[in-house]
Amino acid sequence: MKIALVSPYDFAVPGGVNSHIQRLAAELRGHGHQVRIIAPSSDHALEKQDDFIIIGHHPIGLPAGGSVARVTLSLTLAGTVRRVLEREAFDIVHLHEPLVPILPVQFLRYSEAINIATFHATKDRGSILYHYGRPLARRWLRRLHGRVCVSPAALRMVSRYFPGYYTIIPNGIDPARFSSQVSPLPQYCDGKLNILFVGRLEKRKGLKYLLGAYRLAKEAMPAIRLLIAGPDGGQRAHLESYVRQVGLEDVVFVGFVPEEELPRYYRTAHICSSPATGNESFGIVLLEAMAAGKPVVASNIEGYAYVVTEGVEGLLVRPRDEGALAQALLRLLADEDLRSSLGRQGQRRAEEFAWDRIAKQVLALYERAAYEKAVVGIEGDA
Repeated sequence: MKIALVSPYDFAVPGGVNSHIQRLAAELRGHGHQVRIIAPSSDHALEKQDDFIIIGHHPIGLPAGGSVARVTLSLTLAGTVRRVLEREAFDIVHLHEPLVPILPVQFLRYSEAINIATFHATKDRGSILYHYGRPLARRWLRRLHGRVCVSPAALRMVSRYFPGYYTIIPNGIDPARFSSQVSPLPQYCDGKLNILFVGRLEKRKGLKYLLGAYRLAKEAMPAIRLLIAGPDGGQRAHLESYVRQVGLEDVVFVGFVPEEELPRYYRTAHICSSPATGNESFGIVLLEAMAAGKPVVASNIEGYAYVVTEGVEGLLVRPRDEGALAQALLRLLADEDLRSSLGRQGQRRAEEFAWDRIAKQVLALYERAAYEKAVVGIEGDA
């Protein structure tokens, strides 16, 4: 099959949806399919890659669910989209976040292929875009032959506005990459127990609550350290100011960590914590930690509870509760056997999300949609 994977987001900027698309593309190619990634990009060098098509060279940042989404808002994309579709003659057009302006909607308008959509996001209070865009969006969604959500949290949000049949196919992970016996980072192997946070430093990630919990834990157990790995999402200066203000020691802001280095940070950690406050449909960083055999302490929000079972692979606590978070951290810090037990269970759970399994589920959906269109005569899922 010839497959287009379409992203609305600037492909030069790392993010969950773009990472998902890259890994899915690699897996589909491994199964013998021809795959082109189509997305806006501020890095024009990507256009030199045979398997990549840039549509939208000047993405702009828009606030989205406590983060910033870089998308193209050009109103002149229609002609380019139609030419690409005519030239490439895709069998499958797989749109990721199909209602995010504007690129995926243009593909929905003009694609005569088998159209599949994956909904990645959730918002605890609902989506203004979906609410006000429902009349127009329903028209384009009728052109879909299959709808996917990455988790029950994503399903709950989108089905609130657009009822219908959705298949849950989660995000994937490469367990072997994180379970490999890479060397820990020697500068942090000094007898202190390391708590690791991985993620963009933005408000919804709840890092300020982890710092408050770490402050409480540090008083009870001084020989601990907090490693904060991730790019700045607008909160770093504020968080560093708090650390200085209260005199917190052994807090290390690592900054952005390249993908190839990330397994070493998980290897160095004794516990991984993700205290997000909400708007998380999934827990990729939790799966990465679990694949590395590390216990996790995370917020008890729907997207995380889909990945982690309380007391099995990690500990789940109330969001924004520094005291509960500190108690969970201290419980694991003081109990090496519990850390090991949760870590082993986490590795088993992470295997369920291996990319080869996820890609087979996606291919099964493509084949079912193709059969329904060709044999049963179903045109879209209206």
